[in-house]
Amino acid sequence: MALPYDQLSAVTHSKFIPKMVDNIFDSDPLLQRAKDRGWYQACDGGKDINQPLLYASTTAAGSYNPSDTLDTTDNAQFTAAIYDWKFYYANISITRADELKNSGDTQILNFVQQKVRAAEMSLKDSLQDGLYSDGTTASDIGGLALIVDAGNTVGRIAQGTYSWWQAQEDSSTTTLSLDAMQTTYNAQTIDGMSPTVIMATRANYNRYYALLQPQQRFMDAKTAKGGFQSLMFNGTPLIAGSKVTANHLYFLNEEFLHLYYHPKEDFRMEPFQKPVNQNVQIAKVYWAGNLGTSNARMQGKLSAVTA
Repeated sequence: MALPYDQLSAVTHSKFIPKMVDNIFDSDPLLQRAKDRGWYQACDGGKDINQPLLYASTTAAGSYNPSDTLDTTDNAQFTAAIYDWKFYYANISITRADELKNSGDTQILNFVQQKVRAAEMSLKDSLQDGLYSDGTTASDIGGLALIVDAGNTVGRIAQGTYSWWQAQEDSSTTTLSLDAMQTTYNAQTIDGMSPTVIMATRANYNRYYALLQPQQRFMDAKTAKGGFQSLMFNGTPLIAGSKVTANHLYFLNEEFLHLYYHPKEDFRMEPFQKPVNQNVQIAKVYWAGNLGTSNARMQGKLSAVTA
């Protein structure tokens, strides 16, 4: 016996969709860190996502003598990065033929679980690709390949025009070394703030592993608890990610990374419906948001490591 549409929607939404969301975030170390470290951030709508930026200090400041005339000149200090909304979906379809083959409530629910699992895997893969995208596909999230650069337009601000909006990029180092890593790390250490995570390809993770003496191969316990392998560099977890851009190591300060999402489109599932021209029940899961930064110069990368 097949479940009616409303009951099938209710059971799927309450029983399977929460697990889908957990599995998506737990499937990728950067997505997991976004949720655990608080940079998965709600944004309550609007035409676009507006991130205020402080890019200059006050010029009318400093020491003075008691009788001096104080400078009251104002200077431009604030602007905003504007990120467009990006939209993702995953489809769940159950044909009448599949309903008949899997008759009985228990069998139907088991089958629905598998269909939700397939949608979960597809949505997870799309979001993982988006995290590292370069923005060339207009509908994709503007990922790290776009943001962590010195010559792109990020949040509608041209990095080539404004040096304060440029990430720290080393595109000349082809052989991984501790000195090259330290140089990039130091370039991002400003006012006591340093990178909080380093994302690497599996090949570059293995190269870093080979550089270390056995007694130096410390692991990050929290990352390991999440099911991911990591090493430490200057006390910062270095993690291998399956979607990291080829030849790259990203040095990220997560205080200034933001995976924005719309709270009304945060893995929202629409009810099952039946098209007039198909003998099938269809539902979709939707997500809307984007990846952005509030301080691009606190991000960095080695982008050409091949040995």
